[in-house]
Amino acid sequence: MSDNALSMLRAIAWLPASSPALSASLLDWLLEEDSMTKRFERHCQKVTVEPQFEGFVSADDIAEELPFLPLEPRYWLREIILLGDGVPWLAGRTVVPESTLDGPEKMLSQLGTRPLGRYLFSSSTLTRDFIDPGISDALWGRRSRLRLSGKPLLLTELFLPAAPLYQSPSGEPSE
Repeated sequence: MSDNALSMLRAIAWLPASSPALSASLLDWLLEEDSMTKRFERHCQKVTVEPQFEGFVSADDIAEELPFLPLEPRYWLREIILLGDGVPWLAGRTVVPESTLDGPEKMLSQLGTRPLGRYLFSSSTLTRDFIDPGISDALWGRRSRLRLSGKPLLLTELFLPAAPLYQSPSGEPSE
């Protein structure tokens, strides 16, 4: 599942938020500005992370993300599966320029099984430049450039079939 999910995440076709394919309930999830981890926690007992890959990569390895980040020799790449009560809900890919990993932001390279949202949304210096919705093989995703202390990182997320986003038109659990 994880390899397939990460392949699908890398194949997301990006859409304008005005696309007729995007209902109001989908946009409510896809354009969520707060922590997705926090939102998921309203739908389960426990959110956990299974890291799939963490390490430095070259610009060639992040060609798709490169237009949204400064050109640098190395980037920290973290690919994970986020689970709600042990069920895969989201595939995530975070690309962090090495220069962003200066000072307190060095923690981004040491998250391990800690959800990114728990770290990011505890910072008073977090800002978001944009959120792009997208689709891959009938699964919804989003891409967002965030900044910590003005330093960028790019987060791409793909909502897997069991995610609460698909549970009902409102995105809330079905009765």
